Amino acid sequence: MDASAQPVWLVYLLECADGSLYCGITTNMERRLAQHNGLAPGGARYTRARRPVRLVAVRPCPGRPAALRLERYVKSRPRHCKIHALQEGDAASCNELQKEAFLLEASPCLSDA
Repeated sequence: MDASAQPVWLVYLLECADGSLYCGITTNMERRLAQHNGLAPGGARYTRARRPVRLVAVRPCPGRPAALRLERYVKSRPRHCKIHALQEGDAASCNELQKEAFLLEASPCLSDA
């Protein structure tokens, strides 16, 4: 890897054994998933008591700030919209979260009716 090359940051969504969802960011999905499942040191305290976990969705972002913004956005959504934001939101880049939020607000996934 070139020293000037920026790592690709990934926003991921896990489903835990109890059915709950966990959202996080990483530059190495394989390592992070192993950590969450107890196969490598590390992992979030939340997932330690809810193993095994499985990867539900993952989305690349151009940098850490963009990944953190998308993670915060996903965590703020109701459960069914968390999945939608990562699986169906591929058309919008992580840098266009305001535009994506507008599009998602117009989607049926966010209707309260």
